[in-house]
Amino acid sequence: MIGLLAFSFVFGGASREHAVRLAMVELAALPLLVLGLSQFNSAELIRRHRTVLLLAAAIAAVPLLQLVPLPPGVWTRLPGREPLVLALQLIGEPLGWIPLSLTPDKTWNAFLALIPPIAVFIALVVRREGSLARIAILTLLTFAFVNVAAAALQLASGDRRFYPYETTTAGFIAGLFANRNHFTTLLLTAMPFGAALAGERVARRPDQLRLYVMLLAGGFAVVMLAVLAAQSRAGVLLFAPTLLLSILLAARSARLRRPPRIVWAIGALLLLGGGAVTTVFLPSVLERFESGDQVEARFQRWPIVIEAGQSYLPVGSGLGSFDPVFRTVEPLEQLDATFFNQAHNEYLEVWLETGWVGVGLILLVLVWWVKRSREVWFSIPGGGAPLQRAASIAILVILIHSAVDYPLRTETIAVVFAMAAAILEGGWDVAGTRTRRVRRVSSDHLEPQA
Repeated sequence: MIGLLAFSFVFGGASREHAVRLAMVELAALPLLVLGLSQFNSAELIRRHRTVLLLAAAIAAVPLLQLVPLPPGVWTRLPGREPLVLALQLIGEPLGWIPLSLTPDKTWNAFLALIPPIAVFIALVVRREGSLARIAILTLLTFAFVNVAAAALQLASGDRRFYPYETTTAGFIAGLFANRNHFTTLLLTAMPFGAALAGERVARRPDQLRLYVMLLAGGFAVVMLAVLAAQSRAGVLLFAPTLLLSILLAARSARLRRPPRIVWAIGALLLLGGGAVTTVFLPSVLERFESGDQVEARFQRWPIVIEAGQSYLPVGSGLGSFDPVFRTVEPLEQLDATFFNQAHNEYLEVWLETGWVGVGLILLVLVWWVKRSREVWFSIPGGGAPLQRAASIAILVILIHSAVDYPLRTETIAVVFAMAAAILEGGWDVAGTRTRRVRRVSSDHLEPQA
C-alpha cells in the first residue's frame, strides 16, 4: 500500500506523456489490487459497501465497454461516425469490426490509469482497522511537505534541474508535478487532513493545545505562501474556503467550545503576516486574473466542446479522444500556435468522451458524496468522524477544481481522491482505537466528551 502511494506521488504528477513513469505506477498497483480483491470474502462487507463498489466497478467498466469491437451494422449507426465511414470508403478499406472509441489506444491507457486509484480504494475499504488509513494520510502529508521543499528550490534557483517534467514552465513552482494547478490541489487536499489529526491530538491531550495550534497555523501559512507563489488562480480562489473549513474541522475535532486566546493571537499574526507576504506576490497574482477585453480561451471553447459532445450522444467518442475530436470542430479563427489538449473542465470532457453514461456516473458520485458527507458531519459522533469529515472536504476541493481544470487526470490526484473516498465511505474504525474519555483541562475551552 505505502509502496503504491510512494510510486503514485513521485511518478504520477503528469497527466500526459511520460508513459514509462505512469506504467511504473500502474504495475505497482497490480499486486495491491489482487490482494484487495482476494479479501472480499465477507458477504457482510460487500453488503455494507455495495453501492460504492458497484459505482467503482461501473467506472472501470466504461473504458472496457468502449473497447469491445462492434459489427459494421452497429458502429456505423452511432452518432459522429460519419467521417470515419467516409474516410474508410475513400481509401477502399472495408467497414470491419471497430470499437465504440475513436481512439482505442488512448481508451486502453485510460483504463490502465484507473488501476492505481481503484487498488488504493479497495485496499482501504477491505481493512477493518484504521491504521492503514492513518498511514496513508501521514504519507500524503509527508509528500505535501516534500512538494513544498521542491517548490522552494524551484523558486529560489529557477534551475531546470529541480523540475521533474520538461513540460513545466520554468519560473513557476510546481513541486513534483508537471502542472502548478495540480500542485496546489495536492496542498489544499492535505489541509483538512492535517487539521483533523491536530484536532484529534488536542482532544486527547488538551494540555498540548498551544503546540498543535502553532503547528497547524504554520502549516496553513506555508500552504498559503506556496499557493501564492505558484500563481494558480484556482488555488488562490479555493484557499480561503478550504482554510475556513479546515479550521472548523480542527475546532470540532478538538471539541472546543470557544477558541482560547492563543488561537486568536496566532490567527491575528497569521493574517498580518499573510497580508504582508501577499503584497509581494499580489501584482503577479492579479496579473494572472486580468484578461482585459479578451475572454480566456477555455471559456471561449467550452461552448464548442458542449456542441461537439451533443453530436456524439448518447455514448460519446471514447475516453482519451478529446484532443483529436476537438481538432475536427475547432473554428479556424481560433487556431494559433497553441493547442487545446484538454477541455479544462472535467465534466465537459467526460460529457464528450462518454456521453450520458459518464454524466450519470458523475451524478451518482455527487449523490454518494452528499449523502456520506451529511452523515459524517451531522450524524456520526466521535470515532473516525474527524478523518471522514476531512475526506469530504478534500473530495469537495477536487470536484470544484475539476470544473476549471483536469486534476483527476494526474495519477497522484486520482489516488488522493480514491484514498479520500475510501476514508469517507468508512466501514472501519478510522480512529484505530476505542474512544476514550478526555481528561477535562481548561473546561472553559473544552466540551466534556460523552
